[in-house]
Amino acid sequence: MALLSGNAPIPEAGAAIPRRAAEPAPLTLLQWIICGVAALGFAFDLYEMVVLAVVVRPALVAIGGLKPGTSDFNLWVGLLFYVPSMLGGVFGLLGGYLTDLFGRRRVLVFSILLYAFSACAASYSSSLVMFLIFRCATSVGVCVEYVAAIAWLAELFSNPKQRESVLGYTQAAVGAGGLMATGAYYLAVTYAERLTAIHSGHEAWRYAVLGGLLPAIPLILVRPFLPESPVWKEKKSKGVLKRPSMAALFSPTLRRTTLVTTLLAACFYAVPYGVLQQTPHIVPGLPEVRGMAARQVEQTVGRVQSLAELGTITGRLLFPILVLRIASQKRLLRIGLIPGLVVFAWVYFFAATHGLLLLAGGVFMAALFMNGSFSFLWNYLPWVYPTYLRGTGESFAANLGGRVIGASAALLTTQFANVIPAAGAAARMAYAAGIVAVLAYTTALIGSRWLAEPERAQLPD
Repeated sequence: MALLSGNAPIPEAGAAIPRRAAEPAPLTLLQWIICGVAALGFAFDLYEMVVLAVVVRPALVAIGGLKPGTSDFNLWVGLLFYVPSMLGGVFGLLGGYLTDLFGRRRVLVFSILLYAFSACAASYSSSLVMFLIFRCATSVGVCVEYVAAIAWLAELFSNPKQRESVLGYTQAAVGAGGLMATGAYYLAVTYAERLTAIHSGHEAWRYAVLGGLLPAIPLILVRPFLPESPVWKEKKSKGVLKRPSMAALFSPTLRRTTLVTTLLAACFYAVPYGVLQQTPHIVPGLPEVRGMAARQVEQTVGRVQSLAELGTITGRLLFPILVLRIASQKRLLRIGLIPGLVVFAWVYFFAATHGLLLLAGGVFMAALFMNGSFSFLWNYLPWVYPTYLRGTGESFAANLGGRVIGASAALLTTQFANVIPAAGAAARMAYAAGIVAVLAYTTALIGSRWLAEPERAQLPD
């Protein structure tokens, strides 16, 4: 893993982004700590997303008394996926603005603490409304944290090769968060009766949700050692840092970039919310699973979701290898989009209704290609916005495009599942997810035609 420090020679303006910079010195201890904090935040971002996917069914049954497959159940599934994401996107957009205004580190630390403690509160929910409220607070923290962390890392590491490696490999920790979520749920299902009671009971989903508290503990210990972004700090101290503005994102030089990245983010976020996260509702309807006891069903759901998270890790690790070898941003993006379209169509129109083994292997490949696209987005965004707009621009694409528009696919899929003609609720959900996946990938492929190529080796001032 090429996590290296130092500064490589800067090519002239207009030159393509170099993929083979000079080899600098190894990372310092502080730089490793910085990467560790960012990776921890990225891991628990996905933890919070995946944990909802695996606990939403038992949570709705336990605190709402809803029956899986009914219209009321599907409505609440859609609401729990979309409303927190939508509010997270709105407040996350504000968080991106605050990141540019008050600094990357301060907003990063606050956001991690927010989602950690709200996750703890969500585990004690006694009603669906209470659960929804605390999930909204968790989502706000997650949405703000990701944007702040990307801007922070991009500005802390000045060497182009090193910056791309750091951004790529720290985001590989996202997959670890998914594995942690599915692992936590599997352990909770298996050993819940041996744990301290939560809300006067031993419901496994509560313990899995409670796990979101963990990132706050190491963060409190290392907080005094974390530096602010030197780029942002220098401009702020000299009084030359412009005030961030949403209107500036639509200036003649940035308008196309803002519109295209927002469209791509909407497509990319539609896939996990509207497709992959619906997989736990499909697994119980497979022939091999229908006759299992309740605990075995939940364990099987956890195993299948774990394979998806292994696909996430694989996709995130493959991307830094590709990004250092492929200069064209359009080509890099399409390497993931074209096979991703084929894989998702096969998984949800065929594998999801024909066998557990086919579905399990399919979601691994689907998650692999999906996460290559996510890595592309977050590596690309810092290159196209100046310092005073970096957090705002990233946040606009990811939060408005991804969390507000893209995440609405969760509602779209669950409502499609109510009307699609198919034998059984699980099959209807699978076909609905397949339709959403094809729409998202096709739109992203069309939108990639207008993707701009960054023109310089260094981040724009």
